[in-house]
Amino acid sequence: MTLGSTSLARSLSRKGFLVETASAPESGLVACEEFDPEYVVLDLNLAGLSGLNVIQPMLALSPNARILVLTGYASIQTTVSAMKLGACHYLPKPASVADIVNALINDESDQVEAFEDNALTVRHLEWEYIQRKLAQHGGNIAATARALRMHRRTLQRKLSKRRPSDAIGDIG
Repeated sequence: MTLGSTSLARSLSRKGFLVETASAPESGLVACEEFDPEYVVLDLNLAGLSGLNVIQPMLALSPNARILVLTGYASIQTTVSAMKLGACHYLPKPASVADIVNALINDESDQVEAFEDNALTVRHLEWEYIQRKLAQHGGNIAATARALRMHRRTLQRKLSKRRPSDAIGDIG
C-alpha cells in the first residue's frame, strides 16, 4: 500500500506488487484495515499533516506491516522518530524504485548509509522548502515571499530556475 505518490504506485505495480493507494491518513487507515498490507510506503508529508502520526495506528491494524517512510524533508530527527514509532526504513527523496523495493524487502537496516548516499544538496533542500511554502500560500508569490522573509523579486528569480539536477529521473 502506498500513502502518497500515485507515480510510485504505478512503478511498484510494474514490479509485481499488488498496490492500494490512499491520499489521506484516514483513507490509509481504512485501506490498512481492509487489506492488511505486508508493506506500506508512507510519505512524511500527507496534505500538510505528518505521516509520523499514522505509523502506530497502522501497526495496530496491521502489526506485521513493514513501513517505509519517504520524505523530501529528510533529517536525522525525523528518521529517529519514524524508527522509534515502528517504521522499518526511512528514505529521503528522491529515491529510486529499486531503493524503495530494496528497503521494503530486505530485513537489514542500513539507515545511516542510505541517508548519506541520498543526502540532498543545499540547493535541492532550498528548492523543496520554497515549493512547500508556495503550495501553503496557494501559489501566491507575494505571500510566499513575506513568509520566507525574502524580497518578491528574489523569490521570482529562484522560482524561474529549474529544479536542481540531482533529482532528475528519480521518484520524488
